[in-house]
Amino acid sequence: MTFRLLHTMIRVRDLDASVAFYTKLLCMRLLRRMDFPEGRFTLAFVGYGDESDHAVLEGGSTTIAFVEDPDGYDIELVERS
Repeated sequence: MTFRLLHTMIRVRDLDASVAFYTKLLCMRLLRRMDFPEGRFTLAFVGYGDESDHAVLEGGSTTIAFVEDPDGYDIELVERS
């Protein structure tokens, strides 16, 4: 069994500014955006290609677990269906 990074999540203060940064400066594409008004948050996924072939940034699938890296960032582990 091989594993690969599917996506990583970063929390941002201004989603529109962050999407503009990644898409305009780093030439990534906005792959999808999902609004969750009841939870008062929005998810945006950006990357150089679709998650089937590339790792992307989330800024889901079935959440399996979160682990915290040494700097305090949450790494979300998800199961690919």
